[in-house]
Amino acid sequence: MAVPKHTSDIFEILSKGQFICSNSTKDTTRKLYNIIDENFDDLYDYFKAINLILEKGDEYYMFTRLENKTDLERKIEAAFKWIDILDFFKTFDHSFGAGYRFTPADILIKLSVDVDLKNKLEGLKKYAAGKEKHAEILDKVLDQLRRDNFIDLENEISNSYKTLSSFHYLERLILSINIPESVQNEILK
Repeated sequence: MAVPKHTSDIFEILSKGQFICSNSTKDTTRKLYNIIDENFDDLYDYFKAINLILEKGDEYYMFTRLENKTDLERKIEAAFKWIDILDFFKTFDHSFGAGYRFTPADILIKLSVDVDLKNKLEGLKKYAAGKEKHAEILDKVLDQLRRDNFIDLENEISNSYKTLSSFHYLERLILSINIPESVQNEILK
């Protein structure tokens, strides 16, 4: 099995739970995406040998692995966080998704006229340890999204961000949640 010379770079990014996206603002990340795309089968087999599963999403790659029960509980808690964050950004703009461009200032302006958006941002305080002001909470959430490769800072001067293809992962996470009708009735009571 021949693996490309950039396999260690790919491992370095994906092993941290990050994504390699086709629409990244970084040239090196886009090149790694193309390398994976061209060598997917070999890389899949290579990483599977060390218990990592290389997964292809909608214009992104990521690692998954078999989880034990405690890891599943941790992942469920993380899923709740991502549901709250996704809900906030979809409330800001229903078209928010891969390729969307925005600035924190755009969001802060809309907060002043949208009570629902303001309430959802207040709900994100629990993920922004000790931050009280709206701008601080938003910065903390954006930093988390950036660290996890869901957004990139596209322009430092204008502080504008671009949403990456990996954002599809969050959207699919939400769409994959299936609540049976009998349980829905219990929730509504």
